[in-house]
Amino acid sequence: MNHLLFSFLRSNSGAEKEESTPDTDVDVLEKEKEDEDEKTPWRVILFDDDIHTFEEVIGQLIKALGCTQDHAEELTYKVHNEGKAEVYEGSFEDCFEVNGVLKEIQLVTEIKG
Repeated sequence: MNHLLFSFLRSNSGAEKEESTPDTDVDVLEKEKEDEDEKTPWRVILFDDDIHTFEEVIGQLIKALGCTQDHAEELTYKVHNEGKAEVYEGSFEDCFEVNGVLKEIQLVTEIKG
């Protein structure tokens, strides 16, 4: 009888070890997913509209991106000619900041990841 009890306890202790292993694997997979998310480039897309002038858009792009007048003009013309353009790429937090500045004058934008 003691032999059966010992076998039972031994097999249960092995099962407990097996149950704890998947939790560790899940944690590792979740960490890897978080690392991938941090590496995923996020983009701010600016859409054309019939409300804002070229000067308003150029000025707001300079403010949001800290770019030169020439670069802001290039982006503005691209938005105008193509209907939309990617104006910034970076971390989600940086895209959120850039997007917020562009939204100050109600420009139509989207953050994509």
